[in-house]
Amino acid sequence: MSRLPRLHLLPCLALLSLAACAAPASPATPTEPSLTLADAPQFRGSPAHTGDYGAGGFRASPTVLWEFETGGVVRSSPAVAGGVIYVGSQDHTLYAIDGLTGEERWRFETGGEVASSPAVADGRVVVGSHDGFLYALDAASGAEIWRAEIGGQVYSSPLVADGVVYVGGDGAVVALDAADGGPVWRFETGGPVWSSPALAGETLYVGCDDHFLYALDAATGAEAWRFETGGEVNASPALGGGVVYVGSHDGALYALDAATGSEIWRFETGSRVYTSPALSGGRVIFGSDDGTLHALDARDGTEAWRFETGRPLYASPAVAGGVVYFAGEAGGDLFALDAASGAELWRFQTGREGDNRSSSPVVAGDVLVVGSDDHRVYALVSAR
Repeated sequence: MSRLPRLHLLPCLALLSLAACAAPASPATPTEPSLTLADAPQFRGSPAHTGDYGAGGFRASPTVLWEFETGGVVRSSPAVAGGVIYVGSQDHTLYAIDGLTGEERWRFETGGEVASSPAVADGRVVVGSHDGFLYALDAASGAEIWRAEIGGQVYSSPLVADGVVYVGGDGAVVALDAADGGPVWRFETGGPVWSSPALAGETLYVGCDDHFLYALDAATGAEAWRFETGGEVNASPALGGGVVYVGSHDGALYALDAATGSEIWRFETGSRVYTSPALSGGRVIFGSDDGTLHALDARDGTEAWRFETGRPLYASPAVAGGVVYFAGEAGGDLFALDAASGAELWRFQTGREGDNRSSSPVVAGDVLVVGSDDHRVYALVSAR
């Protein structure tokens, strides 16, 4: 299995103060600013899963900082913590990669594909595998701390908050003690849970293949309410302003009152919604299976703009610094759009034309990280 820490360096850029240009430095020549690699320690950036990464990112066309090659398709979305990028691959492995150089720190092999996105908290990395287990590893070394059997193929990405790990499994939502993996509670659903739990206050929200979105007491697992859609809810909810936003395979994006589960509005796309919405600037931004990225007014669901790709959208969008980043399915393209207007700023092809894209991009300060079906993880920075 080869690694490609293939650095495409900006001219004479002292990348994060790790290396200087080969040319002799001149006292009269100003030094290029260092890159910032910010933390994004779990799926969608925060427990509320807003997909808003703050003021990072870039509007100018990108260049490749590094590429890292795994042994399989990368459907997992990266997590970033302490200068390290953690990401899974369908080669059964979780990788820890230096965020600035692309060098491998460590790898941990599970018994199945790793499509779940890792969460990093309190010196541990927690991730699910298709072997049915949830693993907690030492973030510095990759040594196993504990594993817990969840059952089925664990697509759901774990959420870690206040010493508890929440994750979906085969017919249940499970809460575990983050220190030792011991059971805290288990809530039985009517089908597999691919959706990743989101948390606001004392309530956990998660979708299920049984067509329901569930609101559960985070401490006990007791059901607060459930809302029935017309299809499977694989998407993960996003929480903001007392509202839960979530998509369904019935083709709708729903806005629900977070306290009661009552419907506020819905937006019909006419196509399945796999992606988790991003919330930023009063907009709800999400993709649908017909290849359209939609931006809606968060208050009433009216459409502000749409961007057509002609390809199904499975990866969830990210927003940072007024830019929307999302990956197109079956085209190999990563897009950047102006968040206010939906105008295209740039597109970047990762790997081969025809590759699928299910890994959601992550904006970690000045660095954009995304996985690809060409077996690689890409770190991109502004070309300027």
